[in-house]
Amino acid sequence: MADVAGALGPLFLLILLGAGLGWLRQPGADFWPQLERLIYFLLFPAMLVATLATADVSQVPVGKVALSLLGAMGTFAVLLWRIRGRLGLEAAAFTSAFQGALRFNTYVGVAGAAALHGAPGATVAAVAVALMVPVVNVLCVASFIAAGTLGTSSLGRSLAALGRNPLILGCLIGIGLNVSGIGLPGWSAATVELLGRAALPLGLVAVGVALRPAALVRRDRGILASHLVKLALMPALALVLALLLGLDPVSRDVVLLFAALPTATSAYILARQLAGDAEMMAALITGQTLLAMATLPLWLRLAGA
Repeated sequence: MADVAGALGPLFLLILLGAGLGWLRQPGADFWPQLERLIYFLLFPAMLVATLATADVSQVPVGKVALSLLGAMGTFAVLLWRIRGRLGLEAAAFTSAFQGALRFNTYVGVAGAAALHGAPGATVAAVAVALMVPVVNVLCVASFIAAGTLGTSSLGRSLAALGRNPLILGCLIGIGLNVSGIGLPGWSAATVELLGRAALPLGLVAVGVALRPAALVRRDRGILASHLVKLALMPALALVLALLLGLDPVSRDVVLLFAALPTATSAYILARQLAGDAEMMAALITGQTLLAMATLPLWLRLAGA
């Protein structure tokens, strides 16, 4: 437990630092949205390109990692739709519960994998991002479509946005450079790597700034169901699949880490843009991020990380 706490503790402290800065409204209200855009559109894609373009992906059991992560995600996506009536949620609230159960905080995942297992962990994490980001985005947009919260024009914009998602593009560019053998020639490798290094600490602070403690007072079936799936059932199923498939310890730990991550702060923006329940989404993001500070170390300890 000490090793896990030592790896994840600094990450959580950065999140709490961000929460403190957000509460103090420092360095200004306009600063953080602009920083988030910089991280999302430049720094984090640069980190994915730097990792995937030069990584020895042949050492990662991609098929087994995909079966573990996407199998768990797909199972609970179907299950949530099957029990939608029992949850008794309106369409907008259901889309937020759905996002809360399936989306994951990429910044915490990649930073945690690197802290636990160094470069091999970061490589598996980049593969996990490449696998999960397109799938989770399609599933979440599909939930808005199926729930009927979108008009035709909003649907078109949402589908177009998937093709412009900077994380998806970063993964595709990195994989393309790797497969083609081009890599990152000359000074580009050091430049892109330096950009990528800034993504994780700034991203974690931005996660803390986005927390909304006042939203924690909200309690309903959708929030409880989303917390249960995201922090307990999803990691349990992913761990079982990883063990059955015989994943190596590094891949197993990263699979479990990504399955147990709190939901993404970007889900709040999507809820606002696509007529979801933004207030409920804020409660889910804040609750899961705070709870994950306890549940993530417990899951990793259980797996023997």
